[in-house]
Amino acid sequence: QVQLVESGGGLVQPGGSVRLSCVASGFRLDDYAIGWFRQAPGKEREGISCISSSDGSTFYVNSVKGRFTISRDNAKNTVYLEMNSLKPEDTAVYYCAADHYPGSNYCTTIMRVYEYWGQGTQVNVSS
Repeated sequence: QVQLVESGGGLVQPGGSVRLSCVASGFRLDDYAIGWFRQAPGKEREGISCISSSDGSTFYVNSVKGRFTISRDNAKNTVYLEMNSLKPEDTAVYYCAADHYPGSNYCTTIMRVYEYWGQGTQVNVSS
């Protein structure tokens, strides 16, 4: 069974940090670009970061650049999103997704290309 499972969310104070994990089962992440997306209350889902399948090239939207870091550990079939200097506006449900794009140094945050999605993990940034 193909599955992506996110974890690591919770309540964090402004300025704090949290690391999200995205674990794949039923397939290997090596051939997939991985994207992180989020959906805040009352807003549309947005792509915030992605990492390519081959050389680990990354992309970040401006709102998280310099604060968030995406990384992958193919041996553990896991992708991470390290989030630092969190702000209340980072409050959202965070999703990871996989796009079959083997041997590529490219990734995108365009949602329609992603084939597999996790169920999401909630991050609340509040004092």
